[in-house]
Amino acid sequence: MLADATLAVMWTGLTCYALFGGADFGAGLWDLLAGNARRGAPQRHLIEHTIGPVWEANHVWLIFVVVLLWGGFSPVFAAVLSTLYLPLTLAALGIIARGAAFAFRKASSGTALRRLFGACFAVSSVVTPFFLGTVAGAVASGRVPPGLAAGDTVTSWINPTSALGGVLAVLACAHLAAVYLCADSVREGDDALADAFRRRALVSGAACGVVALAGAAVLHADAPRLFDGLTHRALPLVLLSAAGGVAGLVLVGRRRYVPARLAAALAVAAVLWSWGAAQYPLMLVPGTTVQETASQSSVLAACLASLGVGAVLLIPSLWWLYHLFQGHDGRSRTESGPAS
Repeated sequence: MLADATLAVMWTGLTCYALFGGADFGAGLWDLLAGNARRGAPQRHLIEHTIGPVWEANHVWLIFVVVLLWGGFSPVFAAVLSTLYLPLTLAALGIIARGAAFAFRKASSGTALRRLFGACFAVSSVVTPFFLGTVAGAVASGRVPPGLAAGDTVTSWINPTSALGGVLAVLACAHLAAVYLCADSVREGDDALADAFRRRALVSGAACGVVALAGAAVLHADAPRLFDGLTHRALPLVLLSAAGGVAGLVLVGRRRYVPARLAAALAVAAVLWSWGAAQYPLMLVPGTTVQETASQSSVLAACLASLGVGAVLLIPSLWWLYHLFQGHDGRSRTESGPAS
């Protein structure tokens, strides 16, 4: 019971990172594709204004997931990090480079330096979710066996399922960012910018659907156990994700951006939970269960209790942060001083 509760809390944290941190990564892709310095200036300004106050806070969710995996399921933590240290290291370097470049670009006045740091920020925003997606694909396809460095350090994450996970992660992040930025553009009173991100949201959402449909064939051939779980136990969640994605595209098409945010978030969250439902009760495919890898009950109880105490401080703080900088007067606040 405690192990399942800890897993559910950890998965909730992973979902929050996908929805909030993922949108930040997606904004970096649109920064990359915004165009030259003059044509892309309005889009890049909105992106900086939107993610500047919160991008550091969003990484709290990743730290939360990693620490809870280490404390609650240490054998899984050891197996994943020792087998998949290459993509995880590349993802970590991407996070560091992205944050540094984002900060340095805002502080730079020269055009050449701003372009250099902007390119680093944008490219890092693409490669980081890709490598995180390859890690998810490696675990889901059963290429991470229990034990220290027991899996192949190359083929564990260079395979069809991992490639599918990486591409889907990039596209999902891009779609979330585009949908979120539509509403931000309207709030800033720029309907032309909202239309630009509206087109990006429609294209990226359609691309997600196409890749997901094509990915079914990939999973059937490369990860049959996961495919079976997705088409049986987790099928309601898969259908919920599809419904959320279609509803989000319809709402974006009708320029109803606030409910479109909720629909897009539901679609991405349902994908993550469908993976969890398809794989449960296994932590490592094909035969390592939640109960076998969970820490002692006293450790799990201490983790959950400390999380409860921390949530009393963290959740209101995050709510207040988003309330401050997503309000109608958020621009005046961010422009009156440093963003982070």
